[in-house]
Amino acid sequence: MDTRSTHFLVELWEIERERLDSVPDVRRALLEAARHAGVTVLHSAFHKFNPHGVSGVVVIAESHISIHTWPEAGYAAADIFTCGDRAMPERAAEYLPEAFDAGHVELTKLTRGIRQVASQPRQAKNVA
Repeated sequence: MDTRSTHFLVELWEIERERLDSVPDVRRALLEAARHAGVTVLHSAFHKFNPHGVSGVVVIAESHISIHTWPEAGYAAADIFTCGDRAMPERAAEYLPEAFDAGHVELTKLTRGIRQVASQPRQAKNVA
């Protein structure tokens, strides 16, 4: 595979509701995660849902860092997706549980890229 990117899925549980329902707290955590990863922040956007929850994305030159929170469940799901060999996404993945003081964490690392396959007609796959 021609590796193009690294994608961390960060599952965070047992977090105080207030931390997950605050746009400033969530924004600060994602921007600091970007700093830990050594990436270039281009811009960010965050949205507070009613009655609770925050979604946010930090667009970076190397791709993105995103999150969605469920304060009522003490849970957050984050993605750290980086391209190139200069970014350190594992540092961001290690930082987010600390930022939210998560009681339980699960990290999944995916290596993404382009597979070399024999030239054959492509067939659509039903993913439903």
